[in-house]
Amino acid sequence: MRRPGYRQPLKQQLGGVKAMFIRLSVAVIVVVICMFLLMSAMSSSNSNSSSAEINIEALWGTAASDGWRASSAPRSDWPPPASESNGYLRVRCNGGLNQQRSAICNAVLAARIMNATLVLPELDANSFWHDDSGFQGIYDVEHFIKTLKYDVRIVESIPETRKNGKVKKIKAKQIRPPRDAPISWYTTEALKTMKEHGAIYLTPFSHRLAEEIDYPEYQRLRCRVNYHALRFKPHIVELSQSIVNKLRSQGHFMTIHLRFEMDMLAFAGCFDIFSPEEQKILKKYRQENFAEKRLVYDERRAIGKCPLTPEEVGLILRAMGFDNSTRIYLAAGELFGGERFMKPFRSMFPRLENHSTVDTTGELGKNTMGLLGSAVDYMVCLLSDIFMPTYDGPSNFANNLLGHRLYYGFRTTIRPDRKALAPIFIDREKGHTAGFDEAVRRAMLKTNFGGPHKRISPESFYTNSWPECFCKKSAVNPADKCPPHDVEILNSQMESEGISDFEASGSNLTSAVDK
Repeated sequence: MRRPGYRQPLKQQLGGVKAMFIRLSVAVIVVVICMFLLMSAMSSSNSNSSSAEINIEALWGTAASDGWRASSAPRSDWPPPASESNGYLRVRCNGGLNQQRSAICNAVLAARIMNATLVLPELDANSFWHDDSGFQGIYDVEHFIKTLKYDVRIVESIPETRKNGKVKKIKAKQIRPPRDAPISWYTTEALKTMKEHGAIYLTPFSHRLAEEIDYPEYQRLRCRVNYHALRFKPHIVELSQSIVNKLRSQGHFMTIHLRFEMDMLAFAGCFDIFSPEEQKILKKYRQENFAEKRLVYDERRAIGKCPLTPEEVGLILRAMGFDNSTRIYLAAGELFGGERFMKPFRSMFPRLENHSTVDTTGELGKNTMGLLGSAVDYMVCLLSDIFMPTYDGPSNFANNLLGHRLYYGFRTTIRPDRKALAPIFIDREKGHTAGFDEAVRRAMLKTNFGGPHKRISPESFYTNSWPECFCKKSAVNPADKCPPHDVEILNSQMESEGISDFEASGSNLTSAVDK
């Protein structure tokens, strides 16, 4: 018990003051840290706000290449085809023009793997396009065979043979290849049957060879086929070039693959925005053409599985900074739902064209839905300043073009991230319009505008052949170094393909190296 008037020793008093000082110091430090974090957050917010701007002028040029350029020339020992082959390979390429294009690349590679003589691939045009043009009606056959003469032996048909004075025709043994078959299937089962019968007929031949192959030379062969050997017939190239010239005579133009068509909408299961009668049509189409699956519109929409509507496409472009003077070429089939879906888009971007409005020859009017119309759309999209696919999921047209534009000089592409954009559009529909444009720009700035980037599944090799089909003049990794005289070889190949537009647009591969 303390006596009255008792005082703590001075040492104890000083200890208490010290403890209080420490507590105050800690409190001050905590306050300072909180203020610093708050200021950093505000600074970051302001920085993000100011950086959420898109340089439209830069988009009209090509994407930065970081020193990479296209190169599909072999970089290791690549002997020409053997003097004797193991037999003949026939294939039937099903699907649309661009699905068939990938199948042709796979057919050439399969022939190389099996040391087979490739018979000119058959295009199953009737079932899809109701068009019987075939390979000879769309592609330059002589150029195709000549370009690939150091890779595979190609004939237009299986020749007849004579034995004991009799003419004998080799009958190809029909086989249904497994989907995404590995190389081992071709070197075992397929090759064994070929040697037994002299020829095999692979049908159907869509997605029948694995895309990811751990041998760069095989992948480069695919690029030589896709980007050099497969050249459209001269009249298609000339017609496409005349359309491009007409469009570019008034300045820059972009192309949009507006994938708002019945088949894609039915595939995606996005019905609720349509009338009851239109929903019946879509559901019937889905039932007849796709596997049964539980699809809930709100769920599909929330994760970006629905194709963008024309209005949404217009809102994205406007938020990015494109104005109503922008010239746009639409590559699309018949839009489902008609003009009521196009009206909002047209009000934002009135300078719209398609191949029927710019074709002065009238040739396309006779073949709008056939292979010719698709081929011309493909070429115009390839040569445009900017290409924008609105649904690049299972769309072979969009995916092949993305790969082709990457290969031909990193041409600008606008690829909306539907998953990132979905909540932004849903908020807007609920009336929350404040900050909409800013949110769209932020989402778009996170996308790739056509430069070299790592291929990540499910991105297809035909969408992005980097790095296998690209090289650097000065590379740290020897595997990435350009082969000698590669630029001269590539430029001469381009000139032979009639792609004079590369020089005109300033997007040729040589200039792209310096970006």
